[in-house]
Amino acid sequence: MPANIGAMGTEKESRGEELKQFILSRIEEKGAIPFSQFMEWCLYHPQYGYYQSQDLRIGKDGDYYTGPCVHPLFGGMVAKQLSQMAEILGEENFDIVEMGGGRGFLCQDILNWSQKNRPHFYRCLKYHLIEMSSSFLKEQKERLSNFEKEGKVFWMNPETFEEGKKQVTGCFLSNELVDAFPVHQVVFDHGRLKEIYVTQHNGQLKEVMDEPSDPALLSHFESMDIRLQEGQRAEVNLRALNWMEKVGRFLEKGFVLTVDYGYLAEELYAPHRRSGTLLCYYRHQTSENPYERLGEQDITSHVNFTGLIKKGEEVGLHFTGLVSQYRFLIALGILQEMEFLGQDLSDLDGLKLRLSLINLIEPEAGMGEMFKVLIQHKGIGEPLLDGLRDLNSIPWPTPSPPPYFPSGQRGDDVDRRGHR
Repeated sequence: MPANIGAMGTEKESRGEELKQFILSRIEEKGAIPFSQFMEWCLYHPQYGYYQSQDLRIGKDGDYYTGPCVHPLFGGMVAKQLSQMAEILGEENFDIVEMGGGRGFLCQDILNWSQKNRPHFYRCLKYHLIEMSSSFLKEQKERLSNFEKEGKVFWMNPETFEEGKKQVTGCFLSNELVDAFPVHQVVFDHGRLKEIYVTQHNGQLKEVMDEPSDPALLSHFESMDIRLQEGQRAEVNLRALNWMEKVGRFLEKGFVLTVDYGYLAEELYAPHRRSGTLLCYYRHQTSENPYERLGEQDITSHVNFTGLIKKGEEVGLHFTGLVSQYRFLIALGILQEMEFLGQDLSDLDGLKLRLSLINLIEPEAGMGEMFKVLIQHKGIGEPLLDGLRDLNSIPWPTPSPPPYFPSGQRGDDVDRRGHR
Protein backbone atom coordinates (compact mmCIF):
# COMPACT_ATOMS: atom_id res chain seq x y z
CA MET A 1 0.00 0.00 0.00
CA PRO A 2 1.42 3.42 -0.95
CA ALA A 3 2.31 5.55 2.05
CA ASN A 4 -0.12 8.33 1.15
CA ILE A 5 -3.10 5.92 0.99
CA GLY A 6 -2.22 4.52 4.39
CA ALA A 7 -1.93 8.01 5.80
CA MET A 8 -5.31 8.92 4.31
CA GLY A 9 -6.93 5.89 5.96
CA THR A 10 -5.37 6.79 9.31
CA GLU A 11 -6.60 10.37 8.95
CA LYS A 12 -10.15 9.16 8.25
CA GLU A 13 -10.11 6.89 11.27
CA SER A 14 -8.83 9.75 13.38
CA ARG A 15 -11.58 12.11 12.19
CA GLY A 16 -14.23 9.47 12.82
CA GLU A 17 -12.92 8.77 16.32
CA GLU A 18 -12.73 12.48 17.13
CA LEU A 19 -16.32 12.95 15.99
CA LYS A 20 -17.40 10.00 18.13
CA GLN A 21 -15.64 11.46 21.17
CA PHE A 22 -17.27 14.83 20.50
CA ILE A 23 -20.72 13.21 20.40
CA LEU A 24 -20.03 11.15 23.52
CA SER A 25 -18.90 14.24 25.39
CA ARG A 26 -22.11 16.08 24.46
CA ILE A 27 -24.19 13.11 25.60
CA GLU A 28 -22.24 13.04 28.86
CA GLU A 29 -22.93 16.76 29.30
CA LYS A 30 -26.54 17.03 28.07
CA GLY A 31 -27.93 13.50 28.22
CA ALA A 32 -29.48 11.53 25.38
CA ILE A 33 -29.87 13.48 22.12
CA PRO A 34 -32.54 13.14 19.41
CA PHE A 35 -31.35 11.15 16.40
CA SER A 36 -31.76 14.33 14.34
CA GLN A 37 -28.99 16.00 16.37
CA PHE A 38 -26.74 12.98 15.93
CA MET A 39 -27.33 13.07 12.16
CA GLU A 40 -26.70 16.82 12.09
CA TRP A 41 -23.27 16.37 13.66
CA CYS A 42 -22.35 13.41 11.44
CA LEU A 43 -23.12 15.33 8.27
CA TYR A 44 -22.54 19.00 9.11
CA HIS A 45 -20.17 19.31 12.05
CA PRO A 46 -17.88 22.20 10.98
CA GLN A 47 -14.72 20.16 11.56
CA TYR A 48 -15.61 16.47 11.42
CA GLY A 49 -18.86 16.36 9.41
CA TYR A 50 -19.23 14.35 6.21
CA TYR A 51 -19.87 17.40 4.05
CA GLN A 52 -16.83 19.19 5.40
CA SER A 53 -14.43 16.44 4.35
CA GLN A 54 -11.95 17.29 1.60
CA ASP A 55 -12.38 13.85 0.01
CA LEU A 56 -14.29 13.39 -3.22
CA ARG A 57 -17.85 12.41 -2.36
CA ILE A 58 -19.94 12.40 -5.54
CA GLY A 59 -19.27 10.47 -8.73
CA LYS A 60 -17.52 7.30 -9.83
CA ASP A 61 -14.76 7.61 -7.23
CA GLY A 62 -17.01 8.88 -4.46
CA ASP A 63 -19.85 7.39 -2.43
CA TYR A 64 -22.84 7.95 -4.72
CA TYR A 65 -23.99 9.45 -8.03
CA THR A 66 -26.42 12.26 -8.72
CA GLY A 67 -28.14 12.98 -12.04
CA PRO A 68 -25.57 15.57 -13.21
CA CYS A 69 -22.77 13.02 -12.64
CA VAL A 70 -24.36 10.61 -15.10
CA HIS A 71 -24.31 12.92 -18.12
CA PRO A 72 -24.57 16.66 -18.93
CA LEU A 73 -27.83 15.95 -20.74
CA PHE A 74 -29.61 15.92 -17.37
CA GLY A 75 -28.67 19.57 -16.83
CA GLY A 76 -29.57 20.34 -20.43
CA MET A 77 -33.13 19.16 -19.91
CA VAL A 78 -33.41 21.14 -16.66
CA ALA A 79 -32.16 24.20 -18.55
CA LYS A 80 -34.81 23.65 -21.20
CA GLN A 81 -37.49 23.76 -18.51
CA LEU A 82 -35.95 26.82 -16.87
CA SER A 83 -35.94 28.69 -20.18
CA GLN A 84 -39.69 28.07 -20.53
CA MET A 85 -40.21 29.32 -17.00
CA ALA A 86 -38.39 32.52 -17.93
CA GLU A 87 -40.67 32.94 -20.96
CA ILE A 88 -43.75 32.56 -18.75
CA LEU A 89 -42.49 35.15 -16.27
CA GLY A 90 -41.64 37.55 -19.07
CA GLU A 91 -39.14 39.41 -16.93
CA GLU A 92 -35.94 41.04 -18.19
CA ASN A 93 -33.92 39.21 -15.54
CA PHE A 94 -34.21 35.62 -14.39
CA ASP A 95 -32.41 34.46 -11.24
CA ILE A 96 -31.59 30.80 -10.74
CA VAL A 97 -30.73 30.00 -7.13
CA GLU A 98 -29.32 26.53 -6.56
CA MET A 99 -28.85 25.32 -3.01
CA GLY A 100 -26.51 22.40 -2.35
CA GLY A 101 -24.98 22.40 -5.84
CA GLY A 102 -22.34 19.79 -5.01
CA ARG A 103 -19.47 19.72 -7.49
CA GLY A 104 -21.05 22.37 -9.74
CA PHE A 105 -21.90 20.07 -12.65
CA LEU A 106 -25.58 21.02 -12.81
CA CYS A 107 -24.80 24.73 -12.92
CA GLN A 108 -22.13 24.16 -15.57
CA ASP A 109 -24.46 22.08 -17.75
CA ILE A 110 -27.38 24.48 -17.46
CA LEU A 111 -25.21 27.40 -18.49
CA ASN A 112 -23.50 25.50 -21.34
CA TRP A 113 -26.84 24.38 -22.77
CA SER A 114 -28.42 27.81 -22.42
CA GLN A 115 -25.48 29.61 -24.00
CA LYS A 116 -25.62 27.34 -27.05
CA ASN A 117 -29.35 26.71 -27.44
CA ARG A 118 -31.16 29.67 -25.81
CA PRO A 119 -28.89 32.73 -26.14
CA HIS A 120 -31.67 35.14 -25.16
CA PHE A 121 -32.35 33.15 -21.99
CA TYR A 122 -28.62 32.99 -21.29
CA ARG A 123 -28.32 36.78 -21.53
CA CYS A 124 -31.10 37.40 -19.00
CA LEU A 125 -30.13 34.79 -16.41
CA LYS A 126 -27.94 35.03 -13.34
CA TYR A 127 -26.98 31.89 -11.44
CA HIS A 128 -26.58 32.04 -7.65
CA LEU A 129 -25.13 29.15 -5.63
CA ILE A 130 -25.68 28.58 -1.91
CA GLU A 131 -23.17 26.06 -0.60
CA MET A 132 -22.46 24.93 2.97
CA SER A 133 -19.59 22.54 2.19
CA SER A 134 -16.17 24.18 1.99
CA SER A 135 -14.90 21.32 -0.18
CA PHE A 136 -17.71 21.65 -2.72
CA LEU A 137 -17.45 25.43 -2.64
CA LYS A 138 -13.79 25.24 -3.66
CA GLU A 139 -14.53 22.86 -6.52
CA GLN A 140 -17.47 24.96 -7.72
CA LYS A 141 -15.31 28.08 -7.93
CA GLU A 142 -12.68 26.24 -9.93
CA ARG A 143 -15.14 24.60 -12.32
CA LEU A 144 -17.26 27.72 -12.87
CA SER A 145 -14.50 30.35 -12.92
CA ASN A 146 -15.10 31.34 -16.56
CA PHE A 147 -18.80 31.89 -15.93
CA GLU A 148 -17.97 33.89 -12.82
CA LYS A 149 -15.66 36.15 -14.85
CA GLU A 150 -18.46 36.62 -17.36
CA GLY A 151 -20.79 37.79 -14.60
CA LYS A 152 -23.12 34.79 -14.80
CA VAL A 153 -22.30 32.91 -11.58
CA PHE A 154 -22.39 34.27 -8.04
CA TRP A 155 -22.07 32.74 -4.58
CA MET A 156 -24.59 33.72 -1.97
CA ASN A 157 -23.85 33.62 1.74
CA PRO A 158 -26.10 30.96 3.35
CA GLU A 159 -27.08 33.52 5.99
CA THR A 160 -28.69 35.63 3.26
CA PHE A 161 -31.09 32.76 2.62
CA GLU A 162 -31.53 31.72 6.24
CA GLU A 163 -32.38 35.24 7.39
CA GLY A 164 -34.49 36.14 4.36
CA LYS A 165 -32.40 39.17 3.51
CA LYS A 166 -33.14 39.00 -0.21
CA GLN A 167 -35.97 38.17 -2.59
CA VAL A 168 -35.52 36.88 -6.12
CA THR A 169 -37.57 36.45 -9.28
CA GLY A 170 -36.85 33.28 -11.20
CA CYS A 171 -36.42 29.71 -9.95
CA PHE A 172 -35.17 28.18 -6.70
CA LEU A 173 -33.52 24.91 -7.73
CA SER A 174 -32.27 21.93 -5.75
CA ASN A 175 -31.14 18.44 -6.72
CA GLU A 176 -30.82 15.84 -3.95
CA LEU A 177 -30.74 18.45 -1.21
CA VAL A 178 -33.74 17.65 0.96
CA ASP A 179 -32.88 13.96 1.42
CA ALA A 180 -29.73 15.00 3.32
CA PHE A 181 -31.49 17.17 5.91
CA PRO A 182 -31.26 15.70 9.44
CA VAL A 183 -34.41 13.78 10.38
CA HIS A 184 -36.14 12.76 13.56
CA GLN A 185 -36.73 9.02 13.88
CA VAL A 186 -39.90 7.81 15.56
CA VAL A 187 -41.47 4.46 16.49
CA PHE A 188 -45.12 3.65 17.14
CA ASP A 189 -44.79 1.72 20.39
CA HIS A 190 -47.69 0.31 22.42
CA GLY A 191 -50.15 2.67 20.79
CA ARG A 192 -48.03 5.80 21.28
CA LEU A 193 -45.52 7.70 19.19
CA LYS A 194 -42.02 7.54 20.67
CA GLU A 195 -38.87 9.23 19.44
CA ILE A 196 -35.47 7.60 18.93
CA TYR A 197 -32.68 9.16 20.99
CA VAL A 198 -28.95 8.42 20.95
CA THR A 199 -27.17 7.78 24.23
CA GLN A 200 -24.09 5.83 25.27
CA HIS A 201 -23.25 2.70 27.22
CA ASN A 202 -19.65 1.85 28.14
CA GLY A 203 -18.38 4.33 25.57
CA GLN A 204 -20.53 2.99 22.72
CA LEU A 205 -23.44 4.75 21.06
CA LYS A 206 -26.84 3.14 21.49
CA GLU A 207 -30.48 3.97 20.81
CA VAL A 208 -33.27 4.48 23.32
CA MET A 209 -36.92 5.48 22.98
CA ASP A 210 -38.56 8.35 24.84
CA GLU A 211 -41.27 10.98 24.49
CA PRO A 212 -41.10 13.17 21.35
CA SER A 213 -38.76 16.15 21.70
CA ASP A 214 -40.98 18.35 19.55
CA PRO A 215 -44.83 18.43 19.53
CA ALA A 216 -44.63 18.95 15.78
CA LEU A 217 -43.75 15.25 15.49
CA LEU A 218 -47.23 14.33 16.71
CA SER A 219 -49.07 16.86 14.59
CA HIS A 220 -47.00 15.82 11.57
CA PHE A 221 -48.85 12.52 11.20
CA GLU A 222 -52.22 13.88 12.30
CA SER A 223 -52.10 16.63 9.63
CA MET A 224 -51.72 14.02 6.89
CA ASP A 225 -54.18 11.51 8.43
CA ILE A 226 -51.38 8.96 8.77
CA ARG A 227 -51.35 6.30 11.49
CA LEU A 228 -48.27 4.14 11.82
CA GLN A 229 -48.58 0.43 12.60
CA GLU A 230 -47.50 -1.00 15.92
CA GLY A 231 -43.70 -1.30 15.91
CA GLN A 232 -43.32 0.71 12.70
CA ARG A 233 -40.33 3.04 12.48
CA ALA A 234 -40.30 6.19 10.37
CA GLU A 235 -38.48 9.46 9.70
CA VAL A 236 -39.89 12.98 10.08
CA ASN A 237 -38.03 15.74 8.26
CA LEU A 238 -39.01 18.87 10.17
CA ARG A 239 -35.98 20.63 8.70
CA ALA A 240 -37.46 20.23 5.21
CA LEU A 241 -40.64 22.01 6.25
CA ASN A 242 -38.63 24.85 7.79
CA TRP A 243 -36.58 25.05 4.57
CA MET A 244 -39.74 25.19 2.45
CA GLU A 245 -41.02 28.08 4.54
CA LYS A 246 -37.77 29.99 3.98
CA VAL A 247 -37.90 29.29 0.25
CA GLY A 248 -41.40 30.76 0.18
CA ARG A 249 -40.13 33.98 1.74
CA PHE A 250 -37.03 34.07 -0.43
CA LEU A 251 -38.88 33.75 -3.75
CA GLU A 252 -40.77 36.88 -4.69
CA LYS A 253 -42.11 35.53 -7.97
CA GLY A 254 -41.42 32.44 -10.03
CA PHE A 255 -40.88 28.73 -9.46
CA VAL A 256 -39.41 26.17 -7.10
CA LEU A 257 -37.98 23.07 -8.79
CA THR A 258 -37.05 20.24 -6.41
CA VAL A 259 -35.49 16.99 -7.65
CA ASP A 260 -35.11 14.22 -5.08
CA TYR A 261 -36.11 10.68 -4.26
CA GLY A 262 -39.12 9.97 -2.13
CA TYR A 263 -42.88 9.49 -2.06
CA LEU A 264 -46.15 11.09 -1.14
CA ALA A 265 -46.95 10.52 2.54
CA GLU A 266 -49.40 7.68 1.99
CA GLU A 267 -46.69 5.63 0.28
CA LEU A 268 -43.77 6.85 2.41
CA TYR A 269 -45.45 5.71 5.63
CA ALA A 270 -47.15 2.62 4.19
CA PRO A 271 -47.38 -0.39 6.55
CA HIS A 272 -44.93 -2.47 4.51
CA ARG A 273 -42.18 0.12 5.11
CA ARG A 274 -41.76 -0.92 8.75
CA SER A 275 -38.12 0.12 9.13
CA GLY A 276 -38.36 3.57 7.56
CA THR A 277 -36.12 4.68 4.71
CA LEU A 278 -32.87 5.77 6.37
CA LEU A 279 -29.83 4.62 4.37
CA CYS A 280 -26.09 5.27 4.51
CA TYR A 281 -23.78 5.43 1.48
CA TYR A 282 -20.09 4.65 1.40
CA ARG A 283 -18.22 3.95 -1.85
CA HIS A 284 -21.45 3.06 -3.65
CA GLN A 285 -22.43 0.53 -1.01
CA THR A 286 -25.51 0.95 1.18
CA SER A 287 -25.84 0.31 4.88
CA GLU A 288 -28.61 0.71 7.43
CA ASN A 289 -26.17 1.41 10.27
CA PRO A 290 -25.58 5.16 10.85
CA TYR A 291 -23.37 4.44 13.89
CA GLU A 292 -20.38 3.23 11.88
CA ARG A 293 -17.93 5.31 9.83
CA LEU A 294 -18.98 8.48 11.65
CA GLY A 295 -18.42 11.49 9.41
CA GLU A 296 -17.25 9.24 6.57
CA GLN A 297 -20.55 8.02 5.13
CA ASP A 298 -23.56 9.86 3.77
CA ILE A 299 -26.84 9.47 5.67
CA THR A 300 -30.11 10.11 3.85
CA SER A 301 -33.83 9.43 4.02
CA HIS A 302 -36.60 9.59 1.44
CA VAL A 303 -38.41 12.89 0.97
CA ASN A 304 -42.02 13.36 2.06
CA PHE A 305 -43.38 15.26 -0.93
CA THR A 306 -46.81 15.65 0.68
CA GLY A 307 -45.16 17.65 3.46
CA LEU A 308 -43.35 19.92 0.99
CA ILE A 309 -46.54 20.51 -0.99
CA LYS A 310 -48.66 21.29 2.08
CA LYS A 311 -46.05 23.60 3.61
CA GLY A 312 -45.57 25.28 0.25
CA GLU A 313 -49.27 26.12 0.02
CA GLU A 314 -49.09 27.68 3.49
CA VAL A 315 -46.34 30.08 2.39
CA GLY A 316 -47.71 31.00 -1.03
CA LEU A 317 -45.98 28.34 -3.15
CA HIS A 318 -48.77 26.80 -5.17
CA PHE A 319 -48.61 23.25 -6.48
CA THR A 320 -47.73 23.08 -10.17
CA GLY A 321 -47.02 19.38 -10.52
CA LEU A 322 -45.19 16.29 -9.27
CA VAL A 323 -43.89 13.72 -11.74
CA SER A 324 -41.33 10.95 -11.84
CA GLN A 325 -37.94 11.96 -13.21
CA TYR A 326 -38.31 9.75 -16.28
CA ARG A 327 -41.58 11.47 -17.22
CA PHE A 328 -40.04 14.90 -16.71
CA LEU A 329 -37.00 14.14 -18.88
CA ILE A 330 -38.91 12.34 -21.64
CA ALA A 331 -41.48 15.15 -21.81
CA LEU A 332 -38.62 17.60 -22.35
CA GLY A 333 -37.16 15.55 -25.22
CA ILE A 334 -34.32 13.53 -23.75
CA LEU A 335 -34.95 10.58 -26.08
CA GLN A 336 -34.50 12.73 -29.16
CA GLU A 337 -31.36 14.28 -27.73
CA MET A 338 -29.99 10.83 -26.94
CA GLU A 339 -30.51 9.85 -30.56
CA PHE A 340 -28.61 12.89 -31.82
CA LEU A 341 -25.76 12.42 -29.39
CA GLY A 342 -25.29 8.85 -30.62
CA GLN A 343 -25.29 9.60 -34.35
CA ASP A 344 -21.55 10.14 -34.74
CA LEU A 345 -20.41 7.53 -32.23
CA SER A 346 -19.13 4.03 -32.83
CA ASP A 347 -21.46 1.15 -31.99
CA LEU A 348 -19.58 0.52 -28.73
CA ASP A 349 -19.49 4.16 -27.67
CA GLY A 350 -23.14 4.55 -28.63
CA LEU A 351 -24.03 1.58 -26.44
CA LYS A 352 -22.07 3.03 -23.52
CA LEU A 353 -23.88 6.33 -23.96
CA ARG A 354 -27.31 4.68 -23.97
CA LEU A 355 -26.51 2.50 -20.97
CA SER A 356 -25.32 5.55 -19.05
CA LEU A 357 -28.29 7.75 -19.91
CA ILE A 358 -30.84 4.99 -19.38
CA ASN A 359 -30.14 5.27 -15.65
CA LEU A 360 -31.78 8.69 -15.68
CA ILE A 361 -35.07 7.39 -17.10
CA GLU A 362 -35.30 3.65 -16.38
CA PRO A 363 -38.33 3.29 -14.07
CA GLU A 364 -37.57 -0.02 -12.36
CA ALA A 365 -33.82 -0.24 -11.65
CA GLY A 366 -32.52 3.25 -12.42
CA MET A 367 -33.30 6.75 -11.16
CA GLY A 368 -36.37 7.23 -13.35
CA GLU A 369 -39.23 6.31 -11.01
CA MET A 370 -37.75 6.69 -7.53
CA PHE A 371 -36.63 10.25 -8.24
CA LYS A 372 -39.38 12.83 -8.45
CA VAL A 373 -39.58 16.37 -9.75
CA LEU A 374 -41.75 18.74 -7.72
CA ILE A 375 -42.56 22.14 -9.20
CA GLN A 376 -44.32 24.94 -7.33
CA HIS A 377 -45.08 28.50 -8.42
CA LYS A 378 -45.68 31.90 -6.86
CA GLY A 379 -47.01 35.21 -8.12
CA ILE A 380 -48.32 33.89 -11.45
CA GLY A 381 -51.42 32.11 -12.76
CA GLU A 382 -51.61 28.39 -13.60
CA PRO A 383 -48.47 27.74 -15.68
CA LEU A 384 -48.35 24.91 -18.21
CA LEU A 385 -44.85 23.46 -18.22
CA ASP A 386 -43.46 21.06 -20.79
CA GLY A 387 -41.77 18.89 -18.17
CA LEU A 388 -45.16 18.13 -16.57
CA ARG A 389 -46.96 17.12 -19.77
CA ASP A 390 -48.82 13.85 -20.10
CA LEU A 391 -46.53 11.64 -22.15
CA ASN A 392 -49.47 10.42 -24.25
CA SER A 393 -50.09 13.98 -25.43
CA ILE A 394 -46.53 14.70 -26.53
CA PRO A 395 -45.99 15.13 -30.25
CA TRP A 396 -42.74 13.56 -31.43
CA PRO A 397 -41.34 16.25 -33.76
CA THR A 398 -38.07 16.12 -35.62
CA PRO A 399 -35.44 16.77 -32.94
CA SER A 400 -33.62 20.06 -32.77
CA PRO A 401 -29.83 20.30 -33.31
CA PRO A 402 -27.78 18.39 -30.75
CA PRO A 403 -27.00 20.21 -27.49
CA TYR A 404 -23.52 21.47 -26.73
CA PHE A 405 -21.81 19.48 -23.99
CA PRO A 406 -18.03 19.93 -24.10
CA SER A 407 -17.41 17.81 -21.03
CA GLY A 408 -18.94 14.66 -22.52
CA GLN A 409 -20.07 11.58 -20.69
CA ARG A 410 -19.47 11.35 -16.94
CA GLY A 411 -21.14 8.26 -15.55
CA ASP A 412 -20.16 4.60 -15.82
CA ASP A 413 -21.80 1.78 -13.88
CA VAL A 414 -24.15 4.19 -12.09
CA ASP A 415 -25.43 2.90 -8.77
CA ARG A 416 -29.08 2.88 -7.78
CA ARG A 417 -29.03 5.50 -5.05
CA GLY A 418 -32.27 5.96 -3.22
CA HIS A 419 -33.88 2.56 -3.65
CA ARG A 420 -35.69 1.27 -0.62
